Amino acid sequence: MDKRVSYRAVAETASLHEKRSGEPIISVREVTVGYGETIILRNISFEVGEGEVLAVLGRSGCGKSTLFKAMIGLVEPVSGEIFIGAERVMPMSEGVSQGVLRRIGVLFQSGALFSSMTLAENVAFPLRQFTNLPRRNIEQIVFLKLSEVGLAGREKLLPSELSGGMQKRAALARAMALDPRILFFDEPSAGLDPATSAGLDRTIMKINETLGTTIVMVTHELPSILAIADRVIMLDAEEKGVIAEGNPHELKQHSEDPRVREFFDRS
Repeated sequence: MDKRVSYRAVAETASLHEKRSGEPIISVREVTVGYGETIILRNISFEVGEGEVLAVLGRSGCGKSTLFKAMIGLVEPVSGEIFIGAERVMPMSEGVSQGVLRRIGVLFQSGALFSSMTLAENVAFPLRQFTNLPRRNIEQIVFLKLSEVGLAGREKLLPSELSGGMQKRAALARAMALDPRILFFDEPSAGLDPATSAGLDRTIMKINETLGTTIVMVTHELPSILAIADRVIMLDAEEKGVIAEGNPHELKQHSEDPRVREFFDRS
């Protein structure tokens, strides 16, 4: 296979992890989100550094999914701004570069694979939609992405022929198809048994470590949080905002907020 097909040069990919600057690649500035007259989160502000793994935590109903949707452009904020790099992506405007929006990949909780398409066709879908690459190059990229998530040799299978964990990894391969700088995950381990979840965690960590991909994930799975996240923000429904931010291990050991301790001390 011609490894030059990848959008990033081999030399750049190999050294990308070393080049992380920690500079913000995502900035959420005074964002308020809600539905109609109901405010879910008010004046949320935080940044995500390049190459960082950030987990968004909190009890059900605290606004995790709403914030996630706002960050990927599915929900328009009531107020505030969201930037990727130096370019504002929310509130959405006609001047927003499609190139900026294509710098992100999304793994939804359900996986959202097309049931009538093979794995290869699912992964190839964004390449065919957003690029003019020749068929052979697309096939090579599909092989590369499926290999990166441990699914080489399963290109011709349908999603129904895979286990839940394999479906999540296939959806991850599709999210990576355009070599995004940022990956967003919505409850990536939901519905998986502990062993399968741990395997998916290792795949995510490998992607972050080898490609330097920035990762933002919404999750309530404590083992995944402690295994993957460099930093977390915890949301609270009553506060309608952030009640804790920092390294998950440090919060688990040292936070004096009973809401934070309850979350991390659960068995």
